[in-house]
Amino acid sequence: MIQTQTSIRVRYAETDKMGLVYHGNYLTWFEAARVEMLDIIGYPYKQLEEEGFFLPVLEINVRYRRPAFFDDRLSVRVTIKEKPLVKIHCDYEVLRHDELLATGWSRHGFINPQGEPVRPPRPLIDLMGSHFA
Repeated sequence: MIQTQTSIRVRYAETDKMGLVYHGNYLTWFEAARVEMLDIIGYPYKQLEEEGFFLPVLEINVRYRRPAFFDDRLSVRVTIKEKPLVKIHCDYEVLRHDELLATGWSRHGFINPQGEPVRPPRPLIDLMGSHFA
């Protein structure tokens, strides 16, 4: 299993007229956590793209439990429970301290520049595989 955590500080621009974080921003935070997770494990997303691999979103889901507000300090936890083959599944939790604000998941497919499904690069498979002993 791979699990990392990313810190987010809610910006004023991320809130709506009601003073709550606009729902679409959670997807941006999920992406930030995924990108940082790849950095943390040692295979940055930019490197994937430079090598000709892309990870478009195939499906995504969010469940909102409690609102977040301007200037909240949040943590976005991303977890990968299964070693990826052609697809990768990520689970997310958005927390304000120990309070769970939202959960979600996303599924991504590895593709080449022509948009064809491919397996991830062998070094990434090996690197991720080391977390699934």
